[in-house]
Amino acid sequence: MKTALFADIHGNREALAACLAHARRHPFDRMMFLGDMVGYGADPAWCVDTVREAVARGSVALLGNHDEAVSGADPDMNQDALAAIEWTRSRLDGDQKHFLRNLSLLVEEGDTMFVHSSAAAPHAWNYITSPRDADACLRYTTRRIVICGHVHRPQVFHAMDRRPIEAFTPMHGAPIPLLRQRRWVAVLGSVGQPRDGNPAAAYAIFDSVQGTLTQYRVAYDTDAAARKIRAAGLPERLASRLYAGQ
Repeated sequence: MKTALFADIHGNREALAACLAHARRHPFDRMMFLGDMVGYGADPAWCVDTVREAVARGSVALLGNHDEAVSGADPDMNQDALAAIEWTRSRLDGDQKHFLRNLSLLVEEGDTMFVHSSAAAPHAWNYITSPRDADACLRYTTRRIVICGHVHRPQVFHAMDRRPIEAFTPMHGAPIPLLRQRRWVAVLGSVGQPRDGNPAAAYAIFDSVQGTLTQYRVAYDTDAAARKIRAAGLPERLASRLYAGQ
């Protein structure tokens, strides 16, 4: 099965629309959204509705920390993020909030776990940014592959018995063979707010039959997304960082 994977959309309509259009040129069987549909961006309602409609047609969506924060949790967020969540709450209706509130933390299928943050206490919203973090993640699951988001920087970690965990940055459009003699933690890039110095939106396609993961970067109308953020009165940094991918 080929699954198109979208993580950390963050209310960025232009980025999600561009990724969906790009993905449709690469045949896939279903879509999966790995959390944080909202936060930061100016189109949370459109993004939630788009994901909700996809789920109604058989796609899967998971909970992210920004999605959870909409329900009034006490998030460990900076002031810009908190301001965006407060604004987002006022833009979502009851059905949209109900959809976010009832998302699952993770999905396990075969030898793969899909989760927003880490297999190590998924609800703690831990970041995977180092081999040590990847090792902790793998220690909490028997699954051979963990695919997650949350970090906004694409990175792939792989482990073999009695060897140090290694990491590399995936290349656009290059399939990564997830060799069976290794265990893997694949951190997806962000659709709506990349932070790896590349402003292009990110998504991936996972082929569970061939055992490959291909990450893609897609240019989108950054000007339109930033203009909407400014027009909404959200913090300026949420607009300016889209251009730098930081």
